[in-house]
Amino acid sequence: MTTVTTSSHRAVPAAVSAARPVRRKRRSQRAKYVVNTIVVITAAVFAFPIYWMINTAFKSANEYQTLAPHFLPQEPTLVNFTTAVHVGRFGDDLRNSLILTIVSVFFSIVIGFLGALAIARFRFAGRKVLIFVIMVVQMLPMAVMVVPIYKVLADAHQTDTLTGMIVVYIGLVMPYTVWTLRGFIVNVPRELDEAAMVDGCSRWQTFFRIILPLVGPGLVATSVYGCIQIWNEWLVIYTINVNNSKQNLMVWLTDQSSLHGTAWGPLMAGAIITSLPVVILFLVIQRHIATGLTAGAVKG
Repeated sequence: MTTVTTSSHRAVPAAVSAARPVRRKRRSQRAKYVVNTIVVITAAVFAFPIYWMINTAFKSANEYQTLAPHFLPQEPTLVNFTTAVHVGRFGDDLRNSLILTIVSVFFSIVIGFLGALAIARFRFAGRKVLIFVIMVVQMLPMAVMVVPIYKVLADAHQTDTLTGMIVVYIGLVMPYTVWTLRGFIVNVPRELDEAAMVDGCSRWQTFFRIILPLVGPGLVATSVYGCIQIWNEWLVIYTINVNNSKQNLMVWLTDQSSLHGTAWGPLMAGAIITSLPVVILFLVIQRHIATGLTAGAVKG
């Protein structure tokens, strides 16, 4: 009897131990299902406005003006897109947006990269103070800077000009550019610079042959951020450039609403049109963006 009792007592803990991994696995699966459900619901909540924008853009006026919602266009039409394009100064504002974005991002990347290189590779008086100032500038809200910017441009007779806005946008994107590219350059070991210079390369050759190729993904990621920031900017250009011929697509988009009412179909179509360039740019180079952000997040 004693032997049987002892063996039975030993068998019970063994069965309990065998059941524990099964229970853990079930709890892990339930937690995984809960997390996935929350993620799907959150994604649906954030994606619904985009879906409704696209849905409204293809509806006729009779559909989007009714109180009863239609989750799919009953009679899809492209009239809203043609109406939006032919209203106001779409062609001029599109050209202005392209000029402002391309020129501003190009100069901010060139100047910002050289500034980030100097901060990351050289030691000079006031270096830490400069880094702190760059970080603080990024924290300032845009509404606080509009009035000083307008005053400076007015004194320089550069209001209502694309040149003045290009200078402003370069200054707006520059702090982020310098701060981000500094992180990428710091991750490039100094030993590579020294080895290249031992092999006979000058500082400029080391810059172009060693540092620039390794920081390439960071340049792509920073450029995309600058493009998005400048392309979607509205407050500064709307305040400074009163002349309608010197504004961008964001101002054109707000002009679709008036005191007489809002044509929601053309407005949603205009929102799609103004969003497409940035979306296409992101889809084309998204792999380089992911590579650049990952490289900048790892300290070598």
